[in-house]
This record gives sequence, structure tokens and C-alpha cells, in this order.
Amino acid sequence: MDTKETKGTDWKNCDWLVKARVSKSDIQMLCKLVEGMGHLGVVTTIDREAGEVLIQTTKSCWPELKLLLQKTSLNIEFLTS
Repeated sequence: MDTKETKGTDWKNCDWLVKARVSKSDIQMLCKLVEGMGHLGVVTTIDREAGEVLIQTTKSCWPELKLLLQKTSLNIEFLTS
């Protein structure tokens, strides 16, 4: 069903991927925190040994999620944003 309102919507612009680094021991806590923040995003581990993760969120959720993560006790380094 193609309506004038949805025609041409570019959904790939909604997704926002942020690469980040935390200590290896904090990966699980980061996953639990993000999951508990009203499902603002999903965390996937890229390189466990290096503590690199990928946070999948949306452009509209990212500012709030980033602010909340910065207020945690986790030492998180955003490699992209």
C-alpha cells in the first residue's frame, strides 16, 4: 500500500549506529543499561577483547541515550556519533 505520505520515505536515515569502547568487564552492564532505558537502543559486541561495541538506535533517540550513558559510572568512549 503506497500512499502519498509514505512514498519515498527513506528508512535508512532513521537508523543510527554508534561505535563505542568500554572496558571488557563493562560490556554486559552497558547492554543491560541500554536495554533498561526504555529500549532506546540495542548493543552488539564487535570485539570483546578490545571492548568495542555497536549501539544501534535512531537519530531521534540518540541524543537522549548519549546523555544518559554519559551520566553512568561507565567509562565509555564514543568512537563515532
